[in-house]
Amino acid sequence: MAKSASPIKFGTDGWRALIARDFTFENVRSCAAGTARYLQAEGLAERGLVIGYDTRFASEDFAAAVADVAAAHGIDVALADRPAPTPVVSYNIPYRNAGAGVVITASHNPAKWNGFKFKPDYGGSAPPEVVEVLERHIADAQRDGASTEGANSRGAVTHVDLTEPYAEHLKRVIDLEAIRDAGLQVVVDSMHGAGGGFFRQLLSGGATTVEELRAEPNPAFPGMAQPEPITQNLAPSITAIRDGRGEIGLATDGDADRLGLIDERGEFVSTLQTFALLCLHQLEVRGERGPLVRSLTQSAMVDKLAARYSVDVHVTPVGFKYVGPVMMREDALAAGEESGGYAFRGNVPERDGLLSGMLILEMCVRTGKRLSELVQWLHDLVGEHAFERLDVHLAEGTRVPPLRSLADAAPKDIAGLKVERVDTTDGVWFVLEGGYWGLVRASGTEPLLRIYAEADSPNRVSRIHHDLRTLAGV
Repeated sequence: MAKSASPIKFGTDGWRALIARDFTFENVRSCAAGTARYLQAEGLAERGLVIGYDTRFASEDFAAAVADVAAAHGIDVALADRPAPTPVVSYNIPYRNAGAGVVITASHNPAKWNGFKFKPDYGGSAPPEVVEVLERHIADAQRDGASTEGANSRGAVTHVDLTEPYAEHLKRVIDLEAIRDAGLQVVVDSMHGAGGGFFRQLLSGGATTVEELRAEPNPAFPGMAQPEPITQNLAPSITAIRDGRGEIGLATDGDADRLGLIDERGEFVSTLQTFALLCLHQLEVRGERGPLVRSLTQSAMVDKLAARYSVDVHVTPVGFKYVGPVMMREDALAAGEESGGYAFRGNVPERDGLLSGMLILEMCVRTGKRLSELVQWLHDLVGEHAFERLDVHLAEGTRVPPLRSLADAAPKDIAGLKVERVDTTDGVWFVLEGGYWGLVRASGTEPLLRIYAEADSPNRVSRIHHDLRTLAGV
């Protein structure tokens, strides 16, 4: 009889766990077996599987194990020949007409974590109904103790360059020549992740220069709490720009599906401002039209831009497993979430930090504005908006406060703003007067409680945080 194992449950994007404790070869092979069974049950096995991996500890070996299990189930595998960003792997799934894709990555999580992302044949995040079926197949594989048995034939594992098709795609959707010729001074921080070298490769050959920081792989991610492109992790880029070595900073997380921005003064541009700028670029600079999709933690600035340009907005729970399907259904122009992930029509319906960074550079070139000037232009159009996310780490074994009780205890006002509506679709979302808001929700990937706030000033944001922490008792 197979020994019992902890259930493998997917969060907002895939399954993530601590390496060696739960993220083991046995569990990864169970995930691979469940994936193979899913493809067989759905009639997708003959189309094959694309597998990529990031720069984390043993990611290459875990990816090889997934390929071995899939091949043993008779599925042909296109296995990345080196670490690859998640958006690169995702693009290659429909490009190769594969049945699905797997990426071994924990994205922005700390170095002790790794993960297993499953991508359906369109290259985006798997929606909840697919995740539910996949988890059942994985649970069956765990229960059976099966990973390679039961195969009628062996598939082939081919090591492939996933980068070239993606790079050629970017050349078609971005005005690369204009960016290369613009003479920009770009600082790129790849945070020792899978995005190392991409911007330099794409932008070389013209007047624009690229200084790379932390481009070399390092699974320990030294000098940062986790490879997430947020202010406290980007000191090298901020210093480089303030020292006069660059006029714009681009940072990507561990698997390069997220983007962080630093302006010419060395100031971090929030993820809410970044997505609003990307929407403004699509709507005003490029002159395109189409619905916008945002998670409920993204900015109300998007709603104000949508009203200005007469397009619809669709609001979803947090996670691209919700955002992506709505983007496809509505043929949306752009989609984004607060964590720094943005997607665009004409690409796969998935977060892409590389394409996002190139679009920001294109916006600077086509408008002739520096990044701080673009932010000011945005605020001139939609008003002042400040934002901050507060992460409250929970000790192991600590229970998350019962969030629904917060909704029942909702006060009449928070930080002096009237509470107009309370929504419990994902956490507890307090919609405040003026279009501002606060949210308390548990992370889908880490043991922590996230408290968000968007308001008309940093002071008001701090007051919202204080009131929500008091309400939650944390």
